[in-house]
Amino acid sequence: MSCQTTQTDSADAKESPSKIEFDDSDTRRDEMHDSLKAWVEQFAELSDEARGSAELQEWLDVQSRFHDYSYRNTLLIKRQYPEATKVAGYNTWRNEFDRHVEEGESAIWIWAPIITTKCPECGNSPSYHENTDCEYDDTPPEDWDEGLVGFKPVPVFDVSQTEGEPLPELDTAAHGDGSEDEILNALLGAAPELGVRVNLVPPEEWTHGDAAGVCTKRSTYDCSLLVEVKDVDNDAQVASVLAHEYAHALLHFDVDDADEQVKREVEAESTAYVVSQYLGLDASNSVFYVAAWDGDPAETIQDRLQRIVDTARAIIAAVETTQ
Repeated sequence: MSCQTTQTDSADAKESPSKIEFDDSDTRRDEMHDSLKAWVEQFAELSDEARGSAELQEWLDVQSRFHDYSYRNTLLIKRQYPEATKVAGYNTWRNEFDRHVEEGESAIWIWAPIITTKCPECGNSPSYHENTDCEYDDTPPEDWDEGLVGFKPVPVFDVSQTEGEPLPELDTAAHGDGSEDEILNALLGAAPELGVRVNLVPPEEWTHGDAAGVCTKRSTYDCSLLVEVKDVDNDAQVASVLAHEYAHALLHFDVDDADEQVKREVEAESTAYVVSQYLGLDASNSVFYVAAWDGDPAETIQDRLQRIVDTARAIIAAVETTQ
């Protein structure tokens, strides 16, 4: 079988997925699908163990570096090259960055969208449409609009697998290079984009006990959510709390079921972790109580991972509109 894994200590082999390679072009597509399915199923089984929390954090670390990637692709990167920080195709490295993939390096395989003309009825490309039972013939294929018809495996390489010209400073600078007050101001500026109002409350006026932040109510005027954060002297701490409260507001403010609220809180903490890592804020105190997901089937776990990706992406996009 061409889907190869590196050897690990036998005591850890059952709990910790090994690095994996997809070498055979004939079986690569199926093996990529199977690898993702196996990871999610194993994660669901480990969710009540410490290893489950570690697996989640390892994936979140990758997701924070590739926030605009799907969870499927960041899981694939995690399985193949977890240290990756910036990936691109062979020709992109060569033509756009004047860098070259070093000899002997193995590709990192991810999914890329296939965009082509597709049937308005069945959604297939012209070649696939001919082999289906779809009878749509209102317009000829040359008049069909382009759209997503599927995904295909594509090879990319991490910058550490290449050599050549230094990357432009814009591409290598950490997103958190700005001062802490700038990061906080950017997060505050993102509030309208997220449908949230923010109130920074002086410590002497704080009425929410030991909580550092709360999402309190929905406005009857414009349906926006009100987030309140204790305005302590540490701007980085305020920014981290605000990122979490944004995630809290977007993910489960309107969820009534108590058990699901606990499960969504894990999603909120995970989302805040991705956003904080992306912005360069300290997220070392994050706690991922994934035991709350114990008993969730693999399909539900996939939905949770997708919500984390979508919510983090929305917050980051809102922040970037203010810069």
